[in-house]
Parts: sequence; structure tokens; C-alpha cells
Amino acid sequence: MKLPTHRPAWLTLEQLAKLPAKLAGRLPRFPDEFRLPIPERMRKAMPVFVRTTTFKLAMLYSLMIAAFSGALLAYLYYSTVYYIRIESERRITVEFEQLANAYYTGGMQRLSQSVFERMTLSGSPFYYYLEDTSGRKIAGHFPRLPDDPPEAGMKTVYFDFELPQTDGTKVLRPAAGRIVRLKDNGGSLMVAFDTAQQTVIVDRIQSAILVAAPVALILSLLGGVLITRGAARRAEELAKTAEAVIGGELSRRVPVRGTGDEFDRLAQRINAMLDQIGKLVEASQNTGNAIAHDLRSPLTRLRNRLELALSAPMTEQDASTTLGETVEEVDRVLDTFNAILRLARLDAGTEGLRVRMDLSEVAEELAELFDPACEEAGLTFRSQITRGQLVLGDRELIGQAISNLIDNAIKYTPQGGSISLSVTRGPEAMIDLTVLDTGPGIPDAERSKVIQRFHRMDSARTQPGSGLGLSLVQSVADLHGGELVLSDGNGPKDRPGLRATLRLPRA
Repeated sequence: MKLPTHRPAWLTLEQLAKLPAKLAGRLPRFPDEFRLPIPERMRKAMPVFVRTTTFKLAMLYSLMIAAFSGALLAYLYYSTVYYIRIESERRITVEFEQLANAYYTGGMQRLSQSVFERMTLSGSPFYYYLEDTSGRKIAGHFPRLPDDPPEAGMKTVYFDFELPQTDGTKVLRPAAGRIVRLKDNGGSLMVAFDTAQQTVIVDRIQSAILVAAPVALILSLLGGVLITRGAARRAEELAKTAEAVIGGELSRRVPVRGTGDEFDRLAQRINAMLDQIGKLVEASQNTGNAIAHDLRSPLTRLRNRLELALSAPMTEQDASTTLGETVEEVDRVLDTFNAILRLARLDAGTEGLRVRMDLSEVAEELAELFDPACEEAGLTFRSQITRGQLVLGDRELIGQAISNLIDNAIKYTPQGGSISLSVTRGPEAMIDLTVLDTGPGIPDAERSKVIQRFHRMDSARTQPGSGLGLSLVQSVADLHGGELVLSDGNGPKDRPGLRATLRLPRA
């Protein structure tokens, strides 16, 4: 027997502490110059995704995954090794308890007999050694103890022994044993356990960890890079779209891949925002032309009238008539500007005090007000108003919206036609205020345009108006959380009429 080579069957705490250094030694070591701060020129030459916040977060996530993997491997290692060690100690403890029982019942003679019997058992994983007080071997597999026995109690030892083979050779095997000093007798007893199989298992676990740890680190880093490149590519698409829009390419949109992820949702929101911006830009571009068209006619008439008045002497009656017509023209111009200002205030949210109000009362008042105007225009006016329809809104703004709808119906309904005003309960806790006429109606393709500012069905602008009536109704609906619904009336295909419904939430 080769004595006393100390060979642990598992890693100690000190060896585990040195494990990161071993792992670092197996990874490629970069030269010291690569550890210097990266110059600004090199930093700009790096790929774009490397300098993004997404890449940094992905790298942090990868390092966290690597740390978790390392902790998991360490836990698996120690839990496995700890179980093997506890199981070995348990079996040795049971073996010692049986030998102690033989010693206490029959003394040294019974103990030595029990040791001989156990040595003859085939397939036993235990090895024994028993000596008397003088240190003379009584029984055992070894020529002598691998270590001195303790003065009292028990001592754990690790050693290698030579195990004879069938072909006459000897193989060096690791073992772990316990040596105890026998009471009253002074002799010593050792029970050892062959740890070769345990050592092989532990070595394999250790090798697997040493290989798996750097592989897990590399894979986590590669995964972080791949994930980052995809996210960075989507962010770059957003940046390029923003640059194109800033450069004046207002038709540019962010690609939507249909994955339904947060980038797709963000792209859809941005595209919707760009669509709205495009509409506003288009409206602002057309505003100047529209205002010029709407103001040119009254200002031209006003100038001609004043020029005519200055060209020849006028009677008092002619002067009064001329001044009255001039005031009417100025009022039309002021109405246009007032409508523009009111729309601007509505869009800014600085106008409108919403209180609990009865929409039915407002509708009845306006029905009485517009009934004579319809009669004067040769139209039949009817109203069907359900009482007690309460909404949370601004009375003046809602009244202005209803007036615009009725005035629009009067303007486009030919003589002999009819107009009706109704207030009823709508779907899903809504109240519908509907103005129905028998005019030419609005084609489907034009319904989304007529609510735009200064858009008029009469492109020649022969009809009075500024093209802001339905735009104001739409703004009032938006302010109150409702909607303006335009649809065909009950007339024939060539003259279907228009059904304009202002739908507001019920209070």
C-alpha cells in the first residue's frame, strides 16, 4: 500500500474559489493595448448597433444569463457532490454501528470475527483494518493503517491503496476511511470506502462545468448580439423614416412587418401620426388658397360698391342701402375669421365648458328658431325630439354644431324638399341628434373630405359659406368624445339626401 497520499474526491471551497481563474485561463486573453480607452475615431468606426442602448442592455442581460448559468452549474456541482459525500458517510456510519455492536457484545474477539466475516463477503465496497494495543495487525485488507489513530474519538482519512487484479497486477485506487480508537482495549479499527467511482463521477461533473461555463458565456453573448442586431435594425428604420420626413418626404412611412410586437405597434402609431401630420400639412397648404377664394368675392364686391358710390353723387337712400350691403359683406368676412379662430381654440382645447345639460331643450329651441327660415326657403321642417336626453357638454358649442347642420341642410335642399330634426337614444349609451334632408346628399368618396377645413362640394364657390361648418361640427364632436356620422337619407339614388348624425355620450 502506498501511504499516505491525500486525494480528495471532491472540490474544496478553496478550489471552488479558484474556479473563475481556471475558466479565465481557458478563454483567449486579449493584449493589454485592447484594454485602453477606445479612441473617438475608433468608436465612430464601430457598427451602429454596438453603440446603441439596446446593445448595452442586451450585453447586460447576457452577462446576467452567464452569471445565472455559472451559479446554476455551481449549485448542481455541490448538490451532487454533497449528496455523494453524505451517502458515503451514511454507509460508513451504518457499518461502524454494526461493528460497534459486535465489539460491545463480545469484545475484541467478537469484533475480529465480525471483521473476518465481512472481509470474505464478495461485492462489499468496504475495506477493513483492525489492530491491537501494541499496533499488531489482527485483520484487514492493508498491511498497516494509512494514518495514526486519534487519542480519542474518530478521524477521517483519504488515501490511495493498491488493489490486486485477477491477472496479478495491482491498480492504485482512492479511498476514504474512518479510524477510531477502541475504548477499554486501546486497539484501532478502520473502515474504508472505495471512492473510485465517486471520483470518476465528480471529475466528470467538474469537466462538464469547466466546458459548459465558457460555452454558456459565449452563447449568451452571441444571443445578445443577434437579438440586439434585430432590435437595432428596427430602431434604425424608425430613425431613417424620421430623417426622411424631416427632409420633406412626408409620404415616407415606417415598415410594419406584421409580427404584432412593440416595434410594430410603435410603427403603427408613428404612421398614424404621420398620416395626421400629412393631413394637417395638406390642409394648411390649401388654407391660403381657400381663404383667398372665400374672401376675394366679398372684398371685390365691397370695393366695387364703394368705387361706384364714389364715382357719382348719391341720395341719402342710396347711401344707406350701400352702407347696409357693405356691412353685410364685412360681416361675412368676419364670420369666416371667427369660424377659423373658434376652430383653432377648439383644437387647442381652450374653449368649451362642459356641464350636465339637456340636449332635448337645446334642440327644441333651435327647431323653433329654424322653422320660419325653412318656411321662407320653401321647405318643410319637422322635429321629433325625445325629452330628457342629458349630455355632458358645452351648451353654446353644441348649439352652434346643431345650427351648422340645419343651416347646411337648408342651403343644399332644393325648394319643395323637407328637413327633419330628431333626438333619440343611440347605441352603447350614446344620444343621436340627426338632421335629415332631401337634398343631393354627399357621395361616399367625399364624406371624409367635407369635414376638412375649407373643403366645399361647390368648388366654384357659388354658394354662400366658408367650408368650415362641418369641420366645426366634427371638432365639437371630438371635444365631447362623440362622432359625426354622415350617411345617405331616404331618397332615391339620384337624390338620396343626407343624414347627418351628431352622436354624443349620454351623461
